[in-house]
Amino acid sequence: MPRTFTGSPVRDLLALTARPEVISFAGGLPAPELFDVDGLRTAFDQALSRRSLQYAPTEGDVDLRVLIADRLTGRGLATGVDDLLVTSGSQQALTLVVTALLEPGAVVAVEEPTYLAALQCFQLADARIVPVAGDEHGMDPAALADVIERERPELLYLVPTFANPTGRTLSLERRVEIAALADRHGLWVVEDDPYSELRYRGEPVPSLATLSDRVLYAGSFSKVGAPGMRLGWLRAPESLMRTLVIVKQAADLHTSTIDQAAAAAYLKANDLDEHIRGLCAAYRERRDAMIAALPSTVPAGTRWSDPDGGMFVWVTLPDGIGRGGVDTGSLVMSALERDVAFVPGAPFYATTPDRSTLRLSFTTNTPDDIAEGMRRLATVLR
Repeated sequence: MPRTFTGSPVRDLLALTARPEVISFAGGLPAPELFDVDGLRTAFDQALSRRSLQYAPTEGDVDLRVLIADRLTGRGLATGVDDLLVTSGSQQALTLVVTALLEPGAVVAVEEPTYLAALQCFQLADARIVPVAGDEHGMDPAALADVIERERPELLYLVPTFANPTGRTLSLERRVEIAALADRHGLWVVEDDPYSELRYRGEPVPSLATLSDRVLYAGSFSKVGAPGMRLGWLRAPESLMRTLVIVKQAADLHTSTIDQAAAAAYLKANDLDEHIRGLCAAYRERRDAMIAALPSTVPAGTRWSDPDGGMFVWVTLPDGIGRGGVDTGSLVMSALERDVAFVPGAPFYATTPDRSTLRLSFTTNTPDDIAEGMRRLATVLR
């Protein structure tokens, strides 16, 4: 009998928001008007050659890996070319790690709530997913220590900086404690880090990978460049890299040669940090517009995150889980009837969901559109 799989609730919802009149806070999408189309067009023109139309090494384009290694090193995470595997987006990086490390029935610990596509990846591998409690400062190391003692996980997955869906950032103190737990128990950790360069206030926090050799670091060009290029990378120790390369080779031989060559050409010719500063300036205004609109959008007693960066605000309506509160999943169609969209929170939970939660993304819409969308949403939530 063929296995049956459920689709992504967010992907299903995005299909319903395709009407141009819908103001969507659903997808975690970068703003398309901020893509550097001219710079990327020039980069593709420069990259197009017989070499870039040929097969390539599984590990990835050497020029691109040098440039990624230099960027990571410049941000405090010492990285060499041989530490990196170029992947088809950071989602593939996670899939490769799961294939390389997990047998069916293996235990994976995750923060609660967490990125739903990661949950799908673990479910597809027949892993047993165990949630770890946290708060506004991220995963609780004491709760993780208890899960390690009880469940003996083989892998810990988390988005420590501007997490999807909550927008939370794991504090430095907790990063140190979690890294120490990983070292002590021989626990592999996946640090999924697509958002950390999108910081709007405060000082950067060191990557978890700077604190332990047990951390596999996944990065992406999607949020600061263009998601359509499907470029990510995985930083891993030598002890795992050979296995990861073999798994990648079996999956797709290599990531698109032309996209890698174009990314390398772009990084050589352009100041990506300057482009990111422009993104942060625009997204900061959008984040502020959403936060300012929330008090008049939601009922009294609602709680929400106020993220220092990233793409998301996490909202918890009053009278939540276990107390007969509203199920945000039942409100989606009402919202779409008013030409506004959000993502219900339930799919982001590994086990028992808090159905009073929802995720709002602020990056895709202008401040004026956000204000109008929140007015529409108020007619549903209040």
